[in-house]
Amino acid sequence: MNTMDNLIIDTPEQIPLEFPLAGIGSRFLALALDTLFQIAAWLVLFGIAAAMGARGSKMPTKGIWTLAVVVFGAFLLQSGYFALFEAIWNGQTPGKRLTRLRVIQDSGRPITAYEAVARNLLRIVDSIPALYGVGIISALLSTKSKRLGDYVAGTVVVHEKPAVLETGGRWDLEAASGTSSYDVSRLTAEEFQLIEAFLLRRNQLASRVRAETVGKIINRLSARLAFSADDARNPEALLENLATAYRTRARYG
Repeated sequence: MNTMDNLIIDTPEQIPLEFPLAGIGSRFLALALDTLFQIAAWLVLFGIAAAMGARGSKMPTKGIWTLAVVVFGAFLLQSGYFALFEAIWNGQTPGKRLTRLRVIQDSGRPITAYEAVARNLLRIVDSIPALYGVGIISALLSTKSKRLGDYVAGTVVVHEKPAVLETGGRWDLEAASGTSSYDVSRLTAEEFQLIEAFLLRRNQLASRVRAETVGKIINRLSARLAFSADDARNPEALLENLATAYRTRARYG
């Protein structure tokens, strides 16, 4: 379900995951940044083409191959930029990463290469007649700010915000070491969201429910991370450490 500005998903552990939905303004800022990156790549591409053309001016055959390479490169840059980055960067392009946006599935799961390609195949339709006119209308009519590509792929764009504890204090990444003795790269984005959702809402849970919930999360993760007995005795501190290390890795990885 979703509220005015949030997508809320109930997990099997009965912990609601809340994702702040990205509006038109933030998505256009990310798009503007990506466009600048594309323009820079275009300039590099044409610079290389000009240099190759100058060298091959006396060789018509080489000139034809140069043109073919340029056309193919331009096609990949225009059509594959968004799909490629969203597929390999877990739903982010350079512009989305800088503005802290991410594409996820409607279920809250990370997108796959299929969703990345599917949502961007419709980008050409969303962009007509100009300045993403169709996409803007679609987003305004959608309760989840979806453009047509999002409907086709079953995706939504959300904000990645720093976690804030119920006490009002910030889960301060700068103050934390950001390191962990466990390989947090083995955590999925869904598992990280589950950990974060618990840490944000634990003070709202009854003591018994809180203990049962953190136990379920630890059991779910222990098979792959093999927690030590000492760490398992303080499961909430362990989850805090994992979440901080995961965020630090995502920021600098």
